[in-house]
Amino acid sequence: MGDMRTDTSTMAAGWGWIMAYGVVSSLVGIAAFAWPFAATYAATVTIGAFFFISGAFAIAAGLFGHGHEARAYSVVFGLVSVIVGAVMLMEPMTGAISLTLMVAVWLAARGALEVYWGIKARRQRGLMIALGAVNLLLAVFIVATVPWSALTLPGFILGISFAMGGIIAIAAAWEHRSGAKPFAVPAA
Repeated sequence: MGDMRTDTSTMAAGWGWIMAYGVVSSLVGIAAFAWPFAATYAATVTIGAFFFISGAFAIAAGLFGHGHEARAYSVVFGLVSVIVGAVMLMEPMTGAISLTLMVAVWLAARGALEVYWGIKARRQRGLMIALGAVNLLLAVFIVATVPWSALTLPGFILGISFAMGGIIAIAAAWEHRSGAKPFAVPAA
């Protein structure tokens, strides 16, 4: 049997790349907060491009995928995706409003479920109901402030996501630098 010890310098190799990713991600998150309209515009155009491209491939799969039993579905799904993508690319504000309304729908559905389960819960009933009420109020606020909320909400959501991802990566890099495995999952 060989030596089972691991060299911490080998394990810590690459921590700088993880740190760099964390710093860049955090800076992108801060930038999205500083310029939420630009971040919303960029997100809408990017998502629109993905819809358009995936729709084109779905149409091609439906038309040329001989023996494929869902060919008609693929073509129809592709056409809808191409149309949605084109609208988002040509009219980013319309796309931003759609994204914002989807967030409102998600918050409303989540809030309603949290209130329902909070009422049925035995423990932490008040906290669950309060969380549901907050999410329902957020949904109402978003809908009441459209189109203004659509100009910035997707950008703020991206900002939170990038900033949190960056902070987690920076923390992981510091631990990895000292020899810990990066983003390690605890042993069961």
